Amino acid sequence: MKKIHFTGIGGSGMSALSQICAMESNSVSGSDRDFDIGKNQFLKDKLEKLGIKIFRQDGGGIDRRTDIAVVSTAVEETNPEILKAKYLGIKLIHRSRMLADYVNRFKTIAVGGTSGKSTVVAMIFTILSDAGFSPGLITGGAMLELMEKGFAGNAYKGTSDILVIEADESDGTIAEYRPYLGVILNITNDHKDIPELKRIFSKFAGRCKKLLLNADDRNLEKLAEHAEFFSAYSGRSQSSRHRLRAMPPCSGKYRISDFKAGSFCSEFSIDNVGFFLPLPGMCNAENAAAAVAACAVFGISIEQASRALRKYRGVHRRFQVIGRAGGITVMDDYAHNPAKIKAFLESLHSADARRVIAIYQPQGFAPTRHFRKELVNAFISGLGENDILFMPEIYYAGGAVVKDISSRNLVDDIAAQGRNAFYISERDKITERLMQIAKTGDIIAVMGARDPSLPEFAEKIFKAITLSNPAG
Repeated sequence: MKKIHFTGIGGSGMSALSQICAMESNSVSGSDRDFDIGKNQFLKDKLEKLGIKIFRQDGGGIDRRTDIAVVSTAVEETNPEILKAKYLGIKLIHRSRMLADYVNRFKTIAVGGTSGKSTVVAMIFTILSDAGFSPGLITGGAMLELMEKGFAGNAYKGTSDILVIEADESDGTIAEYRPYLGVILNITNDHKDIPELKRIFSKFAGRCKKLLLNADDRNLEKLAEHAEFFSAYSGRSQSSRHRLRAMPPCSGKYRISDFKAGSFCSEFSIDNVGFFLPLPGMCNAENAAAAVAACAVFGISIEQASRALRKYRGVHRRFQVIGRAGGITVMDDYAHNPAKIKAFLESLHSADARRVIAIYQPQGFAPTRHFRKELVNAFISGLGENDILFMPEIYYAGGAVVKDISSRNLVDDIAAQGRNAFYISERDKITERLMQIAKTGDIIAVMGARDPSLPEFAEKIFKAITLSNPAG
């Protein structure tokens, strides 16, 4: 048993890894700035229930008995815990290195791509679990099924040698893995530019024993050259002009047809096998195709996968319905990059929304500056003429940043193209405005990443809607 301390344990990657370490009977502790100021208490409680001791981030959690101090890229060298660990001569290890060492011990399915990872990972986990494989899990989005069982939802220690993980490209961690099966869903602008992402995913592809690619994504075309074995699923019902060339004989499989959008659900077929998902949107049908293709590598039939996904519970902040009152639906979603935003808004319209009222909080100054044009285009494309967009100010997580852009800049660009976009700097003021304009049939959708208080904001909106519609 080792004594391991995590600095910044509230992050999705750090919290998942800390839980796995605790589940393996290590003595685990951690600290997080958000916990120090009373934020993200749900996660703090779940970690403590696993026996993880939470300290203030002042160095008190590290002593001479500590074997390993785990850090992430977000932790500054001047952090008091880093300074104390160095002073005491305690081994410092980056989260990515520890995670890679753990992942490489298993028959790992690593799901990568700039959109859809958490959902596909959850679907694979659901299918494998239903088939009796008892896989482990490390992911960025908490599974509602696990949360309902008392877990934090983003980590689980299975009893088999199979591990399903979300392979994050944002810090290059993905290139450290040597998975049994790599799945690459797509490459779009997100944390890095496409040329750099291609280099990262190319390295990852070359380290996979088996590789599964999306045949409809043009940016994946050359990655098959880097693997000894590859196949491809293709999630679209029509032939794509961007289909990968030189596909193997099995490349015609896992294609979607007969897609029908219902109210917060969808029906479709994959290779003539019927599927029902409690999620709207073609993007989620495509996610299902990826999960089905991955599970087929382990001998699971399309029919088995279809039965399992009928019981799929979903992922926290991925098309999550907070509640309904007075005919108004309140949702919460992680959508933050251009591709995710566009797909999410399009899916809401397929869910029979009379009108979408979106609240989008940009996740940081640098990404907002970098993807300003793409973000604007995503909203112009995804919003209908009757829809409304509210933006509070850009989320500031602390530290030294250049604040040379505002949400107001995005709103002005979007409004100039004829969309109903409004800048309201304070979120409480947005809630007040919603009470004045929301009507039966509306979907109110909170969108954004990084800020752990966004789910609480969505809950607050729903509570206000409920109080103003006491009859439900």
